[in-house]
Amino acid sequence: MSAPQGCIARLDGIGLRYREVHALADVTLDLPAGRMVGLIGPDGVGKSSLLALLAGARKVQAGRLEVLGGDMREASHRSAICQRIAYMPQGLGKNLYRTLSVFENVDFFGRLFGHEREERERRIADLLQSTGLEPFRERPAGKLSGGMKQKLGLCCALIHDPDLLILDEPTTGVDPLSRNQFWQLIQRIRDGRPGMSVVVATAYMEEAERFDWLVAMDEGRVLATGSPAEIRQRTGCQSLEEAFVALLPEARRREHQALVIPPRTSGQGEVAIEAEGLTCRFGDFVAVDHVSFRIERGEIFGFLGSNGCGKSTTMKMLTGLLPASEGRCALFGQPVDANDLETRRRVGYMSQAFSLYSELTVRQNLDLHARLFHLPEAEIGPRVAEMLERFQLQKVQHELPGGLPLGIRQRLSLAVAVIHRPEILILDEPTSGVDPVARDGFWALMVELSRRDGVTIFISTHFMNEAERCDRISLMHAGKVLDSDTPAGLMAKRGQDSLEATFILYLEEAAGQGGQPPQAPPPAKPPPAFGERAEAPRREFSPQRMFSYARREAMELRRDPIRLTLALLGTVLLMFIIGYGISLDVEDLSYAVLDRDQTTSSETYALNIAGSRYFIERPPLRDYEELDRRMRRGELSLAIEIPAGFGRDLKRGASPQIGVWIDAAMPTRASTVQGYVQGLHSDYLKELARTSTGVALPTAATIELRYRYNPDVESIQAMVPAVIPLLLIMIPAMLTALGVVREKELGSITNLYVTPVTRLEFLLGKQLPYVGMGMFNFVLMAALAVLVFGVPLKGSLAALLVGALLYVCVATGIGLLMSTFMRSQIAAVFGVAIATMVPAIQFSGLVHPVSSLEGAAALMGKLYPTSHFLVISRGVFSKALGFADLAPYFLALLAAIPVLTVLSVLALKKQED
Repeated sequence: MSAPQGCIARLDGIGLRYREVHALADVTLDLPAGRMVGLIGPDGVGKSSLLALLAGARKVQAGRLEVLGGDMREASHRSAICQRIAYMPQGLGKNLYRTLSVFENVDFFGRLFGHEREERERRIADLLQSTGLEPFRERPAGKLSGGMKQKLGLCCALIHDPDLLILDEPTTGVDPLSRNQFWQLIQRIRDGRPGMSVVVATAYMEEAERFDWLVAMDEGRVLATGSPAEIRQRTGCQSLEEAFVALLPEARRREHQALVIPPRTSGQGEVAIEAEGLTCRFGDFVAVDHVSFRIERGEIFGFLGSNGCGKSTTMKMLTGLLPASEGRCALFGQPVDANDLETRRRVGYMSQAFSLYSELTVRQNLDLHARLFHLPEAEIGPRVAEMLERFQLQKVQHELPGGLPLGIRQRLSLAVAVIHRPEILILDEPTSGVDPVARDGFWALMVELSRRDGVTIFISTHFMNEAERCDRISLMHAGKVLDSDTPAGLMAKRGQDSLEATFILYLEEAAGQGGQPPQAPPPAKPPPAFGERAEAPRREFSPQRMFSYARREAMELRRDPIRLTLALLGTVLLMFIIGYGISLDVEDLSYAVLDRDQTTSSETYALNIAGSRYFIERPPLRDYEELDRRMRRGELSLAIEIPAGFGRDLKRGASPQIGVWIDAAMPTRASTVQGYVQGLHSDYLKELARTSTGVALPTAATIELRYRYNPDVESIQAMVPAVIPLLLIMIPAMLTALGVVREKELGSITNLYVTPVTRLEFLLGKQLPYVGMGMFNFVLMAALAVLVFGVPLKGSLAALLVGALLYVCVATGIGLLMSTFMRSQIAAVFGVAIATMVPAIQFSGLVHPVSSLEGAAALMGKLYPTSHFLVISRGVFSKALGFADLAPYFLALLAAIPVLTVLSVLALKKQED
């Protein structure tokens, strides 16, 4: 069927690849305007990729794509229409910021779209009231339930009255009540803006029945288009799920067989799982509240409930992964004990997320878990082979799990969970995102385990057609069990003909809503009609958008105790460690004497060394063996051996040899010790000659030394001013890089792709809080240098402050540049540490003067910013220098700032490849 008149988007030969994987293959499609369009199909068929292309978040690789009348390859068109598109990416709250409150999240998006304060507050009040989030406006987004997160994400998307609303699986992992409320909200919004187009991707076929027009997809291709009724009529099927299976290629359809669940006849009466008054508390929060149920051997028991109601927590208590705060739980009559391995071997657990080892092959994962459960060596090979055959994994046994389709990965997870022949299988939402064919195949395996092997299966799910397959189900809300019965029994109790309607009634009664969703108040000002938007002129650079990012980053930093502690105390701690721990002074060295002469002359020689401030005398040595032992243990840095006959040889005018043993593990220190010993030896000989003859020995010339800037030649006077540049290049750069890379990891970088924010606004907004934090750290370190370390500030404080500001801007600029190449926070930490610390130590003049470097090292020393600020820091602290004396170094730092900014803007992508 062709699309109705008027298209919101046209796709012509669109192709998209991720390395060797074809996400989209020659897709040609017209999406109708003013309609609710649904993309249906399992995970990995290209739905999300197609929606990201429509939103402008992903780059068009092949083909032509027109959205809202323009080519999405052109940056000017994407920039012009981004205020007419709202994009809600896949994942619960993926476009949200966890530490910001409900109000702060929506307010942030309002600022990005240029709304003034009064307009923002009006829109936010309307949206929060219509979604029922008004009572939670001060709650952090991270503490919302799944359904509330999706409602908040919708508020953020609708803050600017879009013409095209793109929703990528907005209700996946959301309980039926929240799903129902979400779609009622969407319908009310569409009633208020009938011209708005909505494009939705979903894995729930029952949801797709709500949509006006559907696109069925599989393996990156379009299988069929049309209304739900037309697709059912075309395939001759009663439901969309059956119709989707019928649309699959013949090879895929042959894999599917109608699922038949025989009645349970064996094992009745024997209790496999029992919970009585089971309670779990996290502080004052009660996650599970006095839950009681009994599950018989071989029974398939379904666990349904709202998001955050305690289903996963209950399952973890049953497996011993979490201790119960109150009540008891038993498996086959034995109390659950995390330390009782025998009982735990009787249980198989499959978590909600894929939790196998992605670096091991399918066979290796099975082999590893067989060994972890201590299967006898002789049984491991046959058991692994049995699992590969039974779960149809032979063809992929040598492949890594990460590259497998979701359905095969779930079969592998189930095979791993049962490899040790458990009698109880606990499955936490095992089929989320799996296509109908793979889901039925998965259930066929579970039915076989239950009916043939007598395995008790405890499963949680949000799919109502799966819940109907269970022998019994339990409904849970807010940590309490509402009711337990067969699916038919529960429907009969509420007089409903569907389990979903029954479940929604139970939840609404428990929540006290009486079945009525919150109604939207009439908007204070009617939204603009479709196509009649009065756009404000878009500026290439907006200080409001830049400061919106800066404000949000500062709020997140203030509420993140780990990052805040690193930012505030990290530099102080390192300042003490480096300032006191790294010293070039060679003083208070331990030494001992091996005196084989034992005369007054040898004692005088030894006393000459003991009187020096450079050495500390230790108990004398007795022999070479003791000398070697004590030097090996680090007790001695120096050993003096005075030979027998030392005093006699001196009186005869001979030249006795003194043995000096120096610990040369540190060559620089050994050379210094050698100089000290030679100087003390020379002084001893001069004094001996004077006392023997009564006449001082004449010298041809003498050297009078005068040390400027550091008269006492103390390392701390040089090290502390040098430590400040070292820490200011590392900590601010690292924090800035983490601030950007964190957005990539969490997925909120998508907000940069689909909002009017420019790359420069984004980067400067992320940089500003860390510039301020860097200056705070500098002031703190300068105060410590003067007040704690006793290093006087002799020069211009203003010059030092200006130099520090320029240097911090450069340091955070380096962090921004590094962040454009990094995709994980771990990589950012290591990358920034290497890129800042190695050049700062090796080429900045910290250890060796820049003038002594050669070749590439010399070039690095002249270009790297630390070498310039090091001169400023030492010059102001030690040499009383000011602006005029240090002008070239200020100019070098000033020139580096725009260079780093431009490179960062060019390297940062406004679309995902």
